[in-house]
Amino acid sequence: MSRPSVFGSPLFLGFDHLEQMLDRVAKNADGYPPYNIEQTGDNRLRITLAVAGFAMEDLQITQEDNQLVIRGRQKDDSDGRIFLHRGIAARQFQRAFVLAEGIDVEGAWLDNGLLHVDLRRPQPEVRVKTIPIGGGTGATNGTGISPGPKVNGSTRPIVEGRAT
Repeated sequence: MSRPSVFGSPLFLGFDHLEQMLDRVAKNADGYPPYNIEQTGDNRLRITLAVAGFAMEDLQITQEDNQLVIRGRQKDDSDGRIFLHRGIAARQFQRAFVLAEGIDVEGAWLDNGLLHVDLRRPQPEVRVKTIPIGGGTGATNGTGISPGPKVNGSTRPIVEGRAT
């Protein structure tokens, strides 16, 4: 039996990618390693992960489509050591963050057990498009758009196959 879909309504068409994104976030609900997300400027963000015990060569950061994936794998260095208590586990992790379209990863650095990843959100381009308004009596008004049938002497545009 499948779980009910958030976007299962027939009114939500084409939202499959959002549902997949939500599924990925839910699978990533493990709390390790802990992290912060902070705004460092108008269009800048920083993700900081607590990765104490991990060296730079133990960490990997990749961007896969719109997902930032941070992986950590420590080597087991217990050769010849006898632990009376082992509370610091050499465990691996994978933490994924879904990025909005256009977010750029600027860089990353490791400092005192904290991995910092800087992100930049570019300013959206302001796009203004002027739409010509046609008028005329021909079959088309020069734009390839039919002006529609005449009703009571005035031309009415056709919307979704019917005159408005």
